[in-house]
Amino acid sequence: MAPKRSQGAGAFPKAVEPPAPTLPDPDSLYAALDLGTNSCRMLIAQPNGSQFHVVDSFSKSVGLGQGLGGSGRLSRSSMARTVQALKICKRKLAKHDVGHMRLVATEACRRASNSSGFMEYIERETGLKLEIIKPEEEAMLAVISCAPLVSTRTEQLLVVDIGGGSTELVWIDLSNVPPAERPRALMRLKSGFSGDPGPFPAARVVDWISVPYGVATLREQFDDVEDDSGRFALMSWFFEEQLDGFSPFHAETTAREGFQIIGTSGTVTTVAATHLGLKRYDRNKVDGLRMTSDQIDRVIRGYLRAGPEGRRRDPRIGKDRQALIMSGAAILQALLRIWPTDRLSVADRGLREGLLYSQMTSDGVLEDGAF
Repeated sequence: MAPKRSQGAGAFPKAVEPPAPTLPDPDSLYAALDLGTNSCRMLIAQPNGSQFHVVDSFSKSVGLGQGLGGSGRLSRSSMARTVQALKICKRKLAKHDVGHMRLVATEACRRASNSSGFMEYIERETGLKLEIIKPEEEAMLAVISCAPLVSTRTEQLLVVDIGGGSTELVWIDLSNVPPAERPRALMRLKSGFSGDPGPFPAARVVDWISVPYGVATLREQFDDVEDDSGRFALMSWFFEEQLDGFSPFHAETTAREGFQIIGTSGTVTTVAATHLGLKRYDRNKVDGLRMTSDQIDRVIRGYLRAGPEGRRRDPRIGKDRQALIMSGAAILQALLRIWPTDRLSVADRGLREGLLYSQMTSDGVLEDGAF
């Protein structure tokens, strides 16, 4: 409709200015930063119902853990690269005037003998204060991030977080939780996998383990093996041996209704993107996708046939991940050899999302609704 004309003689309608864009309330913005062995990642988000809306993000491969296995120390070059990435994060935090944040570091900083000095260096150069979290909290946050992907039919859940320097596995018994409440029961996990579950029965953590091998550290362990297929086989069997102390390792679990594995990592999402034949990565198609063991195995065999050069040219793998995709695939293959399932759920989410959910849940800013 055309605008109505003013009643005054000879008057023209005043130009109607568009309303100013509504900016997020700085008090409601939350940030989560994950400094891992291979990458520096950050999300800035705003609570939105029972979920959150991402306002800004950052991801950069910094190779912080390069050479750590041999020297036990973070190198000067890797620390310098990381600080440059963190300066970008600092600018984003200042730009959005973020009021709530958790900035954490994981396996590389847990292992390095010079990590405390590195934390001081980061604070001096960027003004950011990072905390080095324990493996137990890292595992707990991975579970929280994956809660929305848990099926109401799931009674036994295995969450696998394949990182750059370590891999966390958590086995959870949900059989005593009413089916409709199972995703929300996981959101109530606290540090130490305990705490007040509220009105819902608690999810019971059967066992958890943090294996000090992720895509970067496992690849480094077998760096002297030249044969591509031979290195892959050695990495997979070696990783399986590391799970011997994990009690569900010996569980006689077969593919059946009620058992679900959720995998969260760049490895899992890359395998999913390859399976889907995506020319360009699409999170909406990958996050929550379910893949069978056979489908995953076909993708991995395709990677092996392609060889290092073929994988390097594959746009679905990407330059940052091509050197590490086979060590991640070796971990994934070992897991599926132990626990065959037709319900592996792909999670394009992880520590950052867990940090956001835990902060927002603690502050009571998320609606208590279904996912």
